Amino acid sequence: MDTRPASKAGSWYEKTPAKLMKTLDNYLADVPETVDGSSLPIPGARVIIAPHAGYAYSGPNAAWAYSCLDLSKAKRVFILGPSHTYGLSGCAVTTFSKWATPFGDFTVDRDVLERVKEAGGMGDVPPENDVAEHSLEMHLPYLYKRCQQTFESPEDFPTIVPIIVGSLSRSREKDVGRVLLSYLKDEENAFIISSDFCHWGTRFGYAVYSPNGDIQRLTTLHDYSPKPSGPPIYETIRLLDEAAMDAVKSGSHDAFVENLRHTGNTVCGRHPIGVAMAALELYAKELNEEDKSRFKIVKYDRSSEVVWPDDSSVSYVSAYAVL
Repeated sequence: MDTRPASKAGSWYEKTPAKLMKTLDNYLADVPETVDGSSLPIPGARVIIAPHAGYAYSGPNAAWAYSCLDLSKAKRVFILGPSHTYGLSGCAVTTFSKWATPFGDFTVDRDVLERVKEAGGMGDVPPENDVAEHSLEMHLPYLYKRCQQTFESPEDFPTIVPIIVGSLSRSREKDVGRVLLSYLKDEENAFIISSDFCHWGTRFGYAVYSPNGDIQRLTTLHDYSPKPSGPPIYETIRLLDEAAMDAVKSGSHDAFVENLRHTGNTVCGRHPIGVAMAALELYAKELNEEDKSRFKIVKYDRSSEVVWPDDSSVSYVSAYAVL
């Protein structure tokens, strides 16, 4: 089997092309015509962070990132996401040559993928885990839609470079960022960084609470804990996510790593984001422009507003960086 099937079609998003297209059209139509004072897509916005939950949950949020994404010069699109199906130390690449969507297939750039794999000391994603994983697949229908809006024919669509980013130390994130730097600098490459933000709830092993709005002092709740008498739980979640988003916007890879180390915020794509931030920071240093290539957050949502300790929610963020 040389083509990875669209395994989440029919469950995480619509399988019928016409219905899926209508859904994406509706989500994209809700994004304003301008973002940060720019018409869309934002010129030079070749890197985005977008969520990967079922479209009913995160699809409207992801529309903001995809509306910003500039594919006008793209020949290939790197897609970096975390592993939810097996423990992975380091990074691994797909073994498939094509990835299916309900709209049509994307071709994997095997030559580039092999070069990145060798330079980064990466392994192969086991095919069964590749098919089961959702963090990369959830971006392909949106990417296909944006390619249709950008290019005259599917024959002109960019190839894809799917990479699963597993558990990495701070220094290893910088190493992988260095491997990707030359591709980041090339205007023919775009990057999709796949991540949800705070996963709050005992089912995620993360049920912290700040009774006074100070995330430096977090307590832990349990399913049987009483409803907090102070600010609602969702306010704590917002504070945690805002701190993480501030770290992302800072342009400092170390600041982002330190924020998550301190709060324990369950940002599932922390390592893909870390790798991207490390690469962007190296690029800014080469240009001698500290403010260059920083992420800008354009949309923040939560799947629900948690009030009771036995409830749960997942947060979604859309961001872009201009290169």
